[in-house]
Amino acid sequence: MPKGKPWTVEEENKLRELVSAEEPLGIIAAKLGKSEQAIVKKIERLGLKVVVQAARKQTTTSEFAVPMELPSVEEALKMLAGALKMAAEPDLSKVEVQRLRVVAALAKTYKELLTDYIDYRGIEAKLVEMEEKYAQLAEKAKDDASKPNTS
Repeated sequence: MPKGKPWTVEEENKLRELVSAEEPLGIIAAKLGKSEQAIVKKIERLGLKVVVQAARKQTTTSEFAVPMELPSVEEALKMLAGALKMAAEPDLSKVEVQRLRVVAALAKTYKELLTDYIDYRGIEAKLVEMEEKYAQLAEKAKDDASKPNTS
């Protein structure tokens, strides 16, 4: 027994029209204001041809462009926040959920690699070393200034 609102004759006719026009499932769902799952079930019940998802641009690791500059931590966090917000949306397809999981995993990996790249501990150690050298130079300059000039 169907769970949602019953389909009107107009909605069924619009569905038939969109399916015959080979519109992608996501577009049909958006135009009819129903979930993709509801659209698929109705297509099956009406005996219509199954709608194929819109073709996505296929990319491989050999085709992606290497950025000239690394995204900042803030930019990476914004991407992750966008994925988090999208993950809270109802009726996500399995592919969308999988894509969001990949985004989250990549963001985590990026953060770890960026931290290694920046090497905060190395910078901190170098800063401490420089402060010690500065203190020694300042002390030496103070001693030299207090000695009488014998030239």
